Amino acid sequence: MTNLPGEDLPLPEGRRAGKPFVSMLHYWRAMWGIIWRELWRFVTQRERFISALVRPLVWLFVFAAGFRAALGLAITPPYETYILYDVYITPGLIGMIQLFNGMQSSLSMVYDREMGSMRILMVCPLPRWFLLLSKLLAGTGVSVLQAYVFLAIAWFYDIQAPWQGYLWILPALLLSGLMLGALGLLLSSFIKQLENFAGVMNFVIFPMFFMSTALYPLWKIKESSALLYHLAHYNPFSQAVELIRFALYGQFNSYAFTYTLLAFSVFMTAAIIGYNPSKGMMMRKGGA
Repeated sequence: MTNLPGEDLPLPEGRRAGKPFVSMLHYWRAMWGIIWRELWRFVTQRERFISALVRPLVWLFVFAAGFRAALGLAITPPYETYILYDVYITPGLIGMIQLFNGMQSSLSMVYDREMGSMRILMVCPLPRWFLLLSKLLAGTGVSVLQAYVFLAIAWFYDIQAPWQGYLWILPALLLSGLMLGALGLLLSSFIKQLENFAGVMNFVIFPMFFMSTALYPLWKIKESSALLYHLAHYNPFSQAVELIRFALYGQFNSYAFTYTLLAFSVFMTAAIIGYNPSKGMMMRKGGA
């Protein structure tokens, strides 16, 4: 019996292993589908867009305005002159937007995993790390859009940076958004029910925000408490804020960049392990 044409050709690696062969086109379609779904959800849910901006705008127009004269800051990098408090707090509020967006994405991840599209995606032939990365990129894109809208509003409020800073801040926003989004993914791997989400998020969001350089510089924190200074210094959110702050004024903070990149790698690796059904917390909780 003769072989049919093409039977002697070598099979792809995935076929030889008994696994379905997935081309790069499938990866691209899956990633684009996840990103487009997240962006469309963000556009159609106007309440989510407004609520994401109300919180930092209240801090800028009310809190920062009230302390403008009392908490002015002397010359400190990256600033080259005396600045008002609302100028200093603006990068911290951008970090707040990305922090809350990362937590919001983790909430949607918990919902989608239990009742939404992620139940289907988790059993598709694509690797889970790729699905998580696609979800993370979608959430980061939303946070970057929110950050630029906030910067536009702050510009009309007379908080203006050099025009080059609005371009240089983009890589900083991407990296900080990825880091905070990866933290949200890690937390969502531990959260099994939506009812437990609020308590866990409050336990993470508020300590990270208040024990950081978003509201006060490190040298001011050190004057009040040495312990709080060390907590703020090693807080990944502080380094993300400093990365954004320096980039907005055309400077590169190598320490903040390295620290934020390392934190992203740790959080993302732990999230991938957490969503691994054979190694992660999800499997161990289900078996228990």
